[in-house]
Amino acid sequence: MELAKLTTGDTIYRYDKSLVLFFSGVRKVLSTSLYNGGYHEDFTAVFNRDMTQGAGMPCETFADTYVESMRIVAQKIGLDPNRTTGMGTAAQMENVSIESRSYKELTVTAIVTGGVETNGGRVGDPASYYKTVPKKCGTINIILVIDADLPPGILARALVTCTEAKTAALQELMADSRYSCGLATGSGTDQTIVVANTDSPLYFEGAGKHSKLGELIGQSVMTAVKEALGKQSGLTPAHQHNLLRRLRRFGITGDTLWHDYEERVQTVRLIKPRFLQILHEFGEHSGVFALGVSYIHLYDEFLWGLLTEEETHMMGAHFLMEMAHRADVPLPAERQAGEDYMQALATFLVDSVCARAENLPEEGGTV
Repeated sequence: MELAKLTTGDTIYRYDKSLVLFFSGVRKVLSTSLYNGGYHEDFTAVFNRDMTQGAGMPCETFADTYVESMRIVAQKIGLDPNRTTGMGTAAQMENVSIESRSYKELTVTAIVTGGVETNGGRVGDPASYYKTVPKKCGTINIILVIDADLPPGILARALVTCTEAKTAALQELMADSRYSCGLATGSGTDQTIVVANTDSPLYFEGAGKHSKLGELIGQSVMTAVKEALGKQSGLTPAHQHNLLRRLRRFGITGDTLWHDYEERVQTVRLIKPRFLQILHEFGEHSGVFALGVSYIHLYDEFLWGLLTEEETHMMGAHFLMEMAHRADVPLPAERQAGEDYMQALATFLVDSVCARAENLPEEGGTV
């Protein structure tokens, strides 16, 4: 299936669980893939492949190593395995986002698949391996096509700008790391291929943020990453408008709050689904949500060394008081000596659910 023909004359096809960009002329390619990665000028195509076998199943492999598996994939989809580079992913090719941005004669196109639900991470998170190569599929995979000629060093600079754009998109979505309490800057297995059109009469010696080329890279990649994550994982601004969703990176979930409720509350007895329903409704209250994410951000500022512990706890207590006023629930109890900052919010949430439950009718001895 032909998806798009680019201004370079290159064509993107989707077939056999793959996206393949066939070149119509000489191209400069810089790839982060283990398979034929690095800088090349003799490739005829590049590809992105869905390596999944089914829900809950590991990525498929055709050989003992990732590189050999990708060579076999290249042959399966009709490419010369020595004149291409490719990326494997756990994302579905149907969820691809293709975004182009143009200025005068210059056009930049980002072709992105991705998800960060299971593998999102923040640079500097604890590592999972030292020497061995992880047998994981790529998560956010980007093919960036620049309809202009670039020297090799500027192609590398375009890769940096592309990576910054991906991270900015994740930041604006407040995507969480699955390996720490930080915000994600990417996934642990992201891959990128940057393509420049050697045949183009346009020649650029800058791809940083001050250049028009850098601006177009940023705009196309940010838009495509957001759209791809929305398609693949449902990661959208609306999805993130949920206090429990934002608290997940601190280990605070519906299950942990239910456990706190079971341990602390004796007078009002809720069944778990009713507890979770009230909790979600409370967390989606506009005043509670806005103040709750502000409470969380105070803690981020503290972790980054931008606020003192005293400032953080003082303003955090203020936000909890305001949340109680807005939601018409009892004021939070004074913070106990040594009580964890985020645990104080968890306690407030459980107490607020209890307060709301007291005003609900009983059903067969439970609420």
